[in-house]
Amino acid sequence: MKIKNLVDLFSILPENERIIVDVLRQIIIETLPKYCSEKISYNVPFFYGNKGICIIWPSTVPRGGIRKGVLLGFWYGNKLNDVDRFLERGTNKQIFYKIYHAPEEIDEKPIKKLLKEAVKLDGSFRQR
Repeated sequence: MKIKNLVDLFSILPENERIIVDVLRQIIIETLPKYCSEKISYNVPFFYGNKGICIIWPSTVPRGGIRKGVLLGFWYGNKLNDVDRFLERGTNKQIFYKIYHAPEEIDEKPIKKLLKEAVKLDGSFRQR
């Protein structure tokens, strides 16, 4: 399976995952500065600035490591402060994440807080 765009992605997702992905994308797009971009990478929405910032991985897309729900992963989660311990630290040493099983579980506040911190960190990756 090769997903080239959001239309391809949304066409294979069950409604619940499609809604979660859409809500998370909107929060991310609203929060990230203009220099950041979205692209489909690894068959899922991937957001980057100077380096990777975050990724949204629905369980329907293979090789995401989750059986149910939609994963919101922070590419450099291991370097984020995350004082609220919002993110889960799985087996990956770098990517920390939160898995959503229903749109009602999504709370914008902690996501935006972590995105802003991730953007600050991304700014430190600029070539000098």
